Amino acid sequence: MDQPKIERILRLMKMLTANNSLTVEEIADRLSVSIRSVYRYIDTFRQAGFVVKKVNNYIKLDSSSQYFRDISELIHFTEEEAYILKSAIESIDDNNLLKQNLKKKLYTVYDYKILAETIVDGKNSRNVKRLVQAIENHQCVVLKKYSSSHGSDIRDRVVEPFSFTTNYEQVWCYCLEDNENKLFRLSRIGSVEISPEPWGHELQHKSGYMDVFRMHSSEKMRVILKLGLRSANLLMEEFPLASKVLQKVSDNEWLLDTEVCSFEGVGRFVIGLIDDIEIMDSPEFQKYIDSRIKKMSHLKLAITSMHDPSWNE
Repeated sequence: MDQPKIERILRLMKMLTANNSLTVEEIADRLSVSIRSVYRYIDTFRQAGFVVKKVNNYIKLDSSSQYFRDISELIHFTEEEAYILKSAIESIDDNNLLKQNLKKKLYTVYDYKILAETIVDGKNSRNVKRLVQAIENHQCVVLKKYSSSHGSDIRDRVVEPFSFTTNYEQVWCYCLEDNENKLFRLSRIGSVEISPEPWGHELQHKSGYMDVFRMHSSEKMRVILKLGLRSANLLMEEFPLASKVLQKVSDNEWLLDTEVCSFEGVGRFVIGLIDDIEIMDSPEFQKYIDSRIKKMSHLKLAITSMHDPSWNE
């Protein structure tokens, strides 16, 4: 199979997984091929194990296809994966032709608007699809029966959605009730209703700060840590964005100086590697760690006491 034909098939695959399905005639026009060729390509998909459906004259690759989700996950990059890929590509000399070719191919393949609905399942998939549509058309939406983090407040929220977080777990919106940007978790949304009202506060749209430990908030607290080789390697493996703020002091010593949104994320990491990490010039964080360790010690003592036969006497 020649390269132009392969490229057409890949473009067709992207079209058939898009939110807006196309007719055979529209596909042929976009690919600059005959209608007969489009049907041949579709037959190729079917022979490869994909389920191709035609509904109201529109053609679409069905998500029940054997490899549909695997392929969508393969070509979808999280923020951290994208950072690693970008760093690797940018490290190539500008005079190297491969650099521009790699960037072109990556930007061609990666399109969150097309792949978003394949990354999540069930109800969330339907909600993501509607949110993507609203973002594309600059429309307001109603988040029906949104449940707060404490679960005690369940009500509708009128918002202007404008950006997703990694893997479409949350969506940044301008909340019309509070007149501020907020993050809403997809799993807490009952359903999404697209409003005919257009955005009215686009200039105020701004994604909030998210720290390297994937925690978010309007509050920022500085934390300075001295890490050994083991903890530094684990940090870069588990939280790749930390590489931006991690400084190498020696072969066995690294310094992390960053702002965090809460002590919860960084705290979990530090407690798990407490023997290989030293807290530097961060008294509030040190108090947090001391209190967590004290609480864990009390819990361990209570569990030990429950298994002591004399405890029930």
